[in-house]
Amino acid sequence: MAHHAVSAGGLRCSLVALATVLAGSSPALAQEAPAATAPQATADAAPEQGAIVVSGIRASLNASASIKRNSIAIVEAVSAEDIGKLPDVSIADSLARLPGVTAQRLEGRDQRLSIRGLGPDFSTTLLNGREQVTVGDNRGVEYDQYPSEFFKNVVVHKAADPSLIAAGISGTVDLRMLRPLAQAGRVIAVQLRGQMNGMKKLNPDGQRYGYRASATYVDKFADDTFGIAIGLSATSAPSQDERYNAWGFPTVSDTDKTLVLGGAKPYVQSNLLNRYGAVATLEYQPNDNWHSTLDVLYSHFKETQYLRGIEFPIYPGWSALTNTDTTAIQPGYTVKNGFVTDATITNVKAVMRNDYNQRKADNFSIGWNNVIGLSDTMHLTVDASYSHAKRTDFLLENYSGTGYITGGARDTLHITQNGNGTFDIVPTLDYGNAANFGITDPRGWGYNGTTAVVQAGFLNKPSFKDDLAALRASLDGEFAQGGLLKGWEVGANYSYRKKTSAFTSYFLCPKGGGTGCTPGSGTTTFAPIPQAAIIGTVPLAYLGVPRMLALDPMYLYNNAYNAVYDNRPVSLVRDNSVTEKVWTGYAMIKLDGDVGGKRLSGTVGVQGIYTDQSSNGSLSNFDSTTGAVIVTPASGGAKYWNVLPSANFALELAPATYLKLAGSLTMVRPRLDQERVNQEFSINPSNIGSTDPTRPFFSSNGGNAALRPYKSANIDLSAEHYFAKGGYVSAALYFKRLTDFVDPNNSYAYDFKSVVASLPAAIRDQIATTVGPVTAPGNTGKGTVKGAEATASLPFGLFTPALDGFGVFASVSYTDSRIVFAKNPDSPITLPGLSDWVANGSVYYEKAGFQARANYRFRSSFLAEVAGLSANPTYRTAKSEGILDAQIGYEFQPGSRFAGLAVMFQAKNLTDRPFITYQNNDPRQVIDYQRYGRDFYLTLSYKL
Repeated sequence: MAHHAVSAGGLRCSLVALATVLAGSSPALAQEAPAATAPQATADAAPEQGAIVVSGIRASLNASASIKRNSIAIVEAVSAEDIGKLPDVSIADSLARLPGVTAQRLEGRDQRLSIRGLGPDFSTTLLNGREQVTVGDNRGVEYDQYPSEFFKNVVVHKAADPSLIAAGISGTVDLRMLRPLAQAGRVIAVQLRGQMNGMKKLNPDGQRYGYRASATYVDKFADDTFGIAIGLSATSAPSQDERYNAWGFPTVSDTDKTLVLGGAKPYVQSNLLNRYGAVATLEYQPNDNWHSTLDVLYSHFKETQYLRGIEFPIYPGWSALTNTDTTAIQPGYTVKNGFVTDATITNVKAVMRNDYNQRKADNFSIGWNNVIGLSDTMHLTVDASYSHAKRTDFLLENYSGTGYITGGARDTLHITQNGNGTFDIVPTLDYGNAANFGITDPRGWGYNGTTAVVQAGFLNKPSFKDDLAALRASLDGEFAQGGLLKGWEVGANYSYRKKTSAFTSYFLCPKGGGTGCTPGSGTTTFAPIPQAAIIGTVPLAYLGVPRMLALDPMYLYNNAYNAVYDNRPVSLVRDNSVTEKVWTGYAMIKLDGDVGGKRLSGTVGVQGIYTDQSSNGSLSNFDSTTGAVIVTPASGGAKYWNVLPSANFALELAPATYLKLAGSLTMVRPRLDQERVNQEFSINPSNIGSTDPTRPFFSSNGGNAALRPYKSANIDLSAEHYFAKGGYVSAALYFKRLTDFVDPNNSYAYDFKSVVASLPAAIRDQIATTVGPVTAPGNTGKGTVKGAEATASLPFGLFTPALDGFGVFASVSYTDSRIVFAKNPDSPITLPGLSDWVANGSVYYEKAGFQARANYRFRSSFLAEVAGLSANPTYRTAKSEGILDAQIGYEFQPGSRFAGLAVMFQAKNLTDRPFITYQNNDPRQVIDYQRYGRDFYLTLSYKL
């Protein structure tokens, strides 16, 4: 197939736009926040929060409030209680407590952050003001890769600032490491934390207990002109997961429209996350004219998962192995509100699974920042950075059953619906008896594109590499004294990012004769389970299965299988690389002065962004005439400009009372897997003479290398009042008009005439039309997001000295969205990850070293991204959830023989809230049920 055919198929580069803009970079980059900072409060204003000498929880809240108050832009912040002590178990936990921010749990951990209803695809993450790569499949950062002990504070920018490079539409999360020259002196801090899951280990090779250890050293030398901060961290964190997944809910028959469980697969899962990290910061400021900072971070983690369960087919139409070999729903089943809630199923051929997943990832980041004073009022800032992430997965599936396809014993099940929407599944067969089972393909799943294979297992081995290098320079200065104009800033940033995705997969069949794992060649279809692979049994009692065999998945992989490379077009088409070269410039004016007797601070500016994006990959197709898979190299991309103006204003209406207003145009780049050039091309011989567009001969499915960023026009308004004795109240309104929203299932007609030459002449002569559909993401959507937030941080000492030490931090937000796509404008969708209502409430007490806190966070139902068939992402409605966490601790005070020692006990998910999804807007139709249990932590900290 000719190379030019690919680019002609809507994958070719296109040049858009001609505009240039002055641009620049904040001189505070990597030293402080990249967003503009307001001047200190006026003399008659309330004292700064930092003037109140407190520690622990109150110190964290006050430092966060100070960041929020002093920023012209609208931000939220989390600050460490002390060096190496963020106030929660993880960064994601802390962020999920902020107003308008919530998290979706994965493997029991907070991972997928949504800011103001927009999921991780719409935000960006910075480290000390620098854009970061990720070990994830796309752009969304997995916060587990960053040890929380290394960060002084985390700032969430909810409004864009001209100097904020790579800002997101929903927000920008900036992780900030501590600065050694800002510390009082030498600090040595160590921390050791033990962890226990409330559930006993669910697998014999799982773990219930874990630990976390860290050490930090901070010091200053050479008359306090040179500072160093070094941190080390090690974590071993286990988790348990009782999992249930339903196949769906068809009707009993064409005449009986009662809904019935189509099939289910209960699992028990044990995870172990091991992570090791190191960080170093070198800071040098020999005089007022030069300030240099070097940051280095490295993190390595390995996560291992053991998953054991059984797939039970139930619905006859879905479970058929042959026309006469189907399950049967016995008469007399119980129906409630149009739903089968109790039934007996016969002739069931189940698949027992002993799976093993392992993920290894490395993350490295380095940045060097220099601020040079050219005069008393002018500074040059130069910042260079590089970040690298590499991840490899080993995803192993092992199948066993009573026989190959139609052979072997069948089971009779009794299913009963539970109050939580799951079903108890009580079998007749003993799934813990090895004599009943063997290594086989019980349901005939194996197919290599042309013929059946004995798929007794399957192995996926994807790997990802992400690199980003950036160079930034800016020049800032001040105007002459007097008037509203305070200063100016211009500069430029260049970044180069390349993400490479490589996929390899294999069919696994029992050892023996044959080739290619095909039964026709003599491949063994059923083999006894090796005795050495049996390590015991595990119960699935939470759903009615007394026990199943626990096999060693890696022993099976190394000793019981032949592996055959999977070269189906759908498998080969996944390898790709995406490259983005981005030139960003900005210019802005800084404001600070009196307007009508009120102090006004602000920034007004514009970014100009030129993007050169490209992708290399392949186009693959199956030649039905020869049975061969054809892979053709492909490339494509786009070049375009974006101009993004923004303005931020902070008006001090009264002492310590601010009205902040922001307006901006922002953008965020689409998912990297959507930007890939790859297409899976196919032909349908039965439609060779058709001119009907619904019956095409040619078709293609894949990515779009010319995809443009999402865009948003934003208005944000915030009112904030800060109290003299600490605490604040605030309220915010926001509105976003989204354009160029990506429809992942967009399609368009394309003329495939350039690929006809690659087909045999006999086929070419019969083709009625060369026009066919291409299914690829497109910027065809638009919509709106609007909402409101309210926050109160109130130390009760504001009201009476008798309650000094008590306090509350609470927030509530409401968000509404409406997204429509061009192909179906009358059917709006909601945003993935958006909960209409999000609320957080913390009640705390802290005094004389003692502290206690309880936190409850709630989110209403939302569209959750979960792993679908073949681990592909899919979306389902998740039920509302409320999570209760608590902690209690004591820090020995100065004068005590144990001064510097602190002990803390924490408990997560005390409500034991499971993660539940359902389909068709019907909460009865539960698809996913995942129960993680409670986690308990005991921490000892010592600071010299």
